[in-house]
Parts: sequence; C-alpha cells; structure tokens
Amino acid sequence: MKQRRFWLMAAGFIVCIVIIWAISSAFHKKPSVLSKTTATVGSAANTSSMNGEVPWDYQIQQAKVGDLLDGDMVLLPNNERISNDQNFATGDQIWVLSYMQATMKTDSQGKNDVTLSQWKPIKTFKTKEEAEKDLAELKLEIKTDVKLVGVYKTELDGKFRYFAVADLPTGQKVKQPIPEERYESFKNKKEVQVILEEVHDYSNFDQSMAKFRGWAE
Repeated sequence: MKQRRFWLMAAGFIVCIVIIWAISSAFHKKPSVLSKTTATVGSAANTSSMNGEVPWDYQIQQAKVGDLLDGDMVLLPNNERISNDQNFATGDQIWVLSYMQATMKTDSQGKNDVTLSQWKPIKTFKTKEEAEKDLAELKLEIKTDVKLVGVYKTELDGKFRYFAVADLPTGQKVKQPIPEERYESFKNKKEVQVILEEVHDYSNFDQSMAKFRGWAE
C-alpha cells in the first residue's frame, strides 16, 4: 500500500514538472518572424528588396524666412513650413536641406517602377558650410564590385550600339550604353567595378538607396 502511494506521488510530481516546463517554454518562445533592416550598400554583404519607400536624393538651397507661426517659420519663395529650431527672424537668409523619397516596385526581372515625392525641407542652417557637412554624411560616393550580367550589341542601318547590364547590390539591374572598347573589355568578365551614390535616410541611417553613377574601370 505504501509502495503504491509512493509511486502515485512520484508520478504526480513528474506531471507537475512537465506542466511547469511547458508553461515556461510557451512564455519564452522566440517569435517566428524577426524584424529586418535594410543593409547599406557599403557592406555589400546583404541586399534587400527595393519595394516600398526609399531615400532618393537631397539638395541644399538658400531661402528667406517669412512669417513666424507658433514656433515654426515659413520659407520663401515656396511657402514651406518648418520648425524654427534656431530662432531665426523674419527676413533672415538661411540654407535649407531638403529631402526627396521614392516609392519603388521591383518586378521579378529587376525592373523598377519609381514614383518620386515632392521636395521636403527637413533642416535649416545659418551657413552653407554647415549644410554641406550634413549632406556629406547622407550622400556617399563609393566604388564596389558588382556582378556583370552581360554585354550585347544592336545593329540599325549598319551602325552598332553597345550595352552592359549589371546587378547592383540592392538587387536592381542597370543597363547602360557603352563604347565599343568597353564592350570588348567587358565581354569575358563576370564582375566589374562601378561607382555608386549611396543615399541614406535622414531619420534611419541604416536604410539606404544606391544609384549607379558610372563605371570605375
């Protein structure tokens, strides 16, 4: 009788341990979907789909301060409203950093449908030098090796045109006209070096867009 009671208590104890372990595992279970960030082109290790909104370009322009409105100011001549963080006065000549983004859709062949936004002022400066310093951190020019998809030529009325197609680190394919000399030098290559302009998002530096800016060889 005592032996039977012992085994019943032991079995109950094991069942309790199993229940506690199951509850603990449920609370510590890792999510099945992890957040992903867009890799910068400079690393060239990972690439992401360019579908969605991406940073496209920046520009620096001079503007004049117009009306002051509840901590904001109006920039002339385009009547754009922005926060007056540096306490500018009406009539001051200032420098403005503006931002443009793109909404992109990439198909399975790597072709892009691009819709550009309007320019949006995001920061103001007392001097052009201050603005250019910020701009230099948001737009970078880099050289990197990319996969050369191939080269080809077309003929019309006895005249030839030459093209090269390359894969950018973002997953985009870029087709560019090239001279015959480059066509000959590219024919047997698998990779070529290019110059890219890497545009970073001002509010999320890890998100970037790479634009082809020329061949580096």
